[in-house]
Amino acid sequence: MSADPHDQDPFGVHAIVAGPDDDPVNGRVIWDPVHSLWNGGMLAGTVLLAPLVFSWSAVVAFLLLTGFTLLVGHSVGFHRRLIHGSFKSPVWLDHLMMWVGTLVGMSGPLWMIAAHDTRDWGQRQLACHPYLSNRAGFWTDYWWNLHGRLELDRPPEIRIPKAIAGDMFYRFLERTWMLHQLPLAAGLFWLGGWPWVVWGICVRVCVSVTGHWFVGRFAHRSGPQVWLVTTSGVQAHDVPWAAVPTMGEAWHNNHHAFPGSAKLGLYPGQADWGFIFIRMLERLGLAWDVRTPETLPMRSELVPA
Repeated sequence: MSADPHDQDPFGVHAIVAGPDDDPVNGRVIWDPVHSLWNGGMLAGTVLLAPLVFSWSAVVAFLLLTGFTLLVGHSVGFHRRLIHGSFKSPVWLDHLMMWVGTLVGMSGPLWMIAAHDTRDWGQRQLACHPYLSNRAGFWTDYWWNLHGRLELDRPPEIRIPKAIAGDMFYRFLERTWMLHQLPLAAGLFWLGGWPWVVWGICVRVCVSVTGHWFVGRFAHRSGPQVWLVTTSGVQAHDVPWAAVPTMGEAWHNNHHAFPGSAKLGLYPGQADWGFIFIRMLERLGLAWDVRTPETLPMRSELVPA
């Protein structure tokens, strides 16, 4: 049997070792100074500096960098490859994609796994804390997700697979995730001066982090559904208007139904640039064992909505 937990259970939450006394409901949200100051600083740079140094070339740099980092780093690298193992790729490409994912500015790869899988585990229970389900009021949910962290009274054990947790490069990215904006900022300054730095760093990180929370809030509250997972207390919804800017991640109902699938846009008209990129890698021999719903086992808990 494969040692890769993604191979053993393509639908599992692989970084969580749950016990019978774990409680996904009771806990409190406390201030997370590291992420709060980081996200607040990027917001301040966006609000205070971006209008002062506006240029169309800086906006173009912002759009290209945002699209590239969200596609290669966040959607394909962090989410589909690292967290769900929906395809395989060579180690050097894994490392490159995780570096690009770190440039998105949310955090390092190990934090991303722990945060994602804790939320995923909570949503699969019959009930969970509103932090995990995005059920709090709009501004409370915003503050919690960008400036706070949840401390459950009886949390599950977080055990990131050894192949990931023991990777020296991933651990390096985890320790230094903020610093990787500096060489990018230097390159942007050389190419376009301060306008490119402000729009390519502050505005890009602010939009990426805030947009991740904003689309996620919609995806767990309202919108179209094709599937229901009968064992989960929180159901997912698709967010069609966000499909292109999220590189296909907004087809969240499909993702909850088939979490091990590299393909998220499953039906006609569902744009999924992330999967197009994975197919391109596959044609180049840089991706293999690409999972889609057709290649995954049946889920007894999955029913049409």
